[in-house]
Amino acid sequence: MAKIQTKSAVEKIASYPLGTSPQEIKEKFNLKAVRKMSDNENVYGCSAEVKEGISKAMNSLNYYPDGTVSLLIRKLAEFYNVSEDKFLVSNGSEELIRLLTRAYITPGDEAVMAEITFPRYETNVAIEGGKPVTVPLKNGKHDLDAMYRKINHKTKMVFICNPNNPTGTIVGKEELNCFIENIPPNILIILDEAYYEYVRSKDYLDSLPLLAKYPNLIVLRTFSKIYGLAGLRVGYGLMDSEIVKQLHKVKDVFNVNHLAQAAAAAALNDQAFVKECAEKNAAEMEFVCQKLKELPIGFFPSQTNFVCVFSQYPIAENLISHGLVVRQMKLNGYKDAFRMTLGIRKDNEAAIKVISKLLKEKAV
Repeated sequence: MAKIQTKSAVEKIASYPLGTSPQEIKEKFNLKAVRKMSDNENVYGCSAEVKEGISKAMNSLNYYPDGTVSLLIRKLAEFYNVSEDKFLVSNGSEELIRLLTRAYITPGDEAVMAEITFPRYETNVAIEGGKPVTVPLKNGKHDLDAMYRKINHKTKMVFICNPNNPTGTIVGKEELNCFIENIPPNILIILDEAYYEYVRSKDYLDSLPLLAKYPNLIVLRTFSKIYGLAGLRVGYGLMDSEIVKQLHKVKDVFNVNHLAQAAAAAALNDQAFVKECAEKNAAEMEFVCQKLKELPIGFFPSQTNFVCVFSQYPIAENLISHGLVVRQMKLNGYKDAFRMTLGIRKDNEAAIKVISKLLKEKAV
């Protein structure tokens, strides 16, 4: 029987790596407890208002969701003081990445991005027949000068993850502002700001005021991180209204389900919860980084809810057998690297204890 031919672009890409469930890990390694610190979820959960909003929405599950996401867009527009026609709400911000490449990337087009960043940029560009042009990081940060030099007549879009996933670093506001200013107007600039609510640095660019000046600028944000709605998948983008119109043509009609819309609208109301999560996260980041400094290990300064750790000692593959689930990664110049989501204090203390133990064993 003849094999059904898959698109060559799909044949070449790999599936997004999904981890083993905590229950499976417990059984495999005979563990009493497993700490899942791999997916950058909000360890503090979500606002109590979310649960109330979902409860009310349960009464109308027999109806299709609002395809225009009108209530949530109205609330977002009021929150940011930006007109409603500049918003598109999506099934997680990852869907927006897919919609952008679907609408704007044609075979032979190029998209510039960091070599180590959110992998779905590269995947979605490749699926549409485009060429991902990757640029090595510089000290864990986007090298904007090198990225700019890669731009040519084939370039259709540039991706900047700020803060960057998986390193947690940001690019300075003057440097990023200058970069945006110099990009030709026919090239889309996609700023992925999934973690911006966690940022504490004063050197972080406030991107939204630039939308009026640069119609080619797109800002992506999400309810999956600090709002604690990763399980419901709600993201959104702010962009020129003309781009919104084009993306509406290629998105699924009912892309954000009814409960997710209600939950996100309720979550946006509770900014006290967001502030509390940011403050708790900052305290845990300070604690974890101070402990890491005491070990023979390195890490990048992070403005997120995770820290990227790297070492000359290979320990990441052994962490899971000790009940600590992290995201392993490759980092040039180091034998070992992994991204670890911050937990509550007892989780962070346990994680440091395991890391310290394995480092001592490897150093002997």
